[in-house]
Amino acid sequence: MRTKFEGELRAMHEELIRMASLAETAISSTVQALKNMDETLAHGVMENDDQIDELEKNIERRCLRLLLQQQPVATDLRNVSTALKMITDLERIGDQAADIAEVTLFLCKNPGFSMPEGMSEMAVAAIKMVRGAIDAFVEGDLDKAHLVIDYDNVVDRAFLRTRDELIQQVQKSAGNAEQIMDLLMIAKYLERIGDHAVNTAEWVVFSLTGEHKDARVI
Repeated sequence: MRTKFEGELRAMHEELIRMASLAETAISSTVQALKNMDETLAHGVMENDDQIDELEKNIERRCLRLLLQQQPVATDLRNVSTALKMITDLERIGDQAADIAEVTLFLCKNPGFSMPEGMSEMAVAAIKMVRGAIDAFVEGDLDKAHLVIDYDNVVDRAFLRTRDELIQQVQKSAGNAEQIMDLLMIAKYLERIGDHAVNTAEWVVFSLTGEHKDARVI
């Protein structure tokens, strides 16, 4: 019975790593699509979101079977609980990457805008945070998880800078107001991705220590 349970845990862990990898690819690809105004890549991000959604359902079913049939305790229970919570944040990261891709397609119809410096910094930081949270989970590294949590301040500061830059652009040229609002929406999605990366890192901390703070976003 224990051997079967451990096999199920491994299978769950492997699917979770695959889902995390797809989420990381989604955010990296959507940022690349935005920078290069690449419609093909943006469409690809939106289409691949279905894979992330399907993995979320598979992992959730697997976790529920483990809870109902095996009734795990202690560390095993924390691992299953962590997986159930992490897939929600990973699915949200995939959704928001797809949302950025969708807005990018609108921007492609009206090229010529300039991406604020703060937004470029946000994009780099969000990718770094998602990758760091995934590495922390795969390696069981508490220090890496805490680095992701602490790095959220970088994204928050960059968002405020981006917002101020976009407000100044509206004041200078009201004719570009629609594009500027699209960019502000993208900045908000990037901020949320950072928050979901923090949530993921905090669930890694929980799996390793049994301690957890309240989630930041849903």
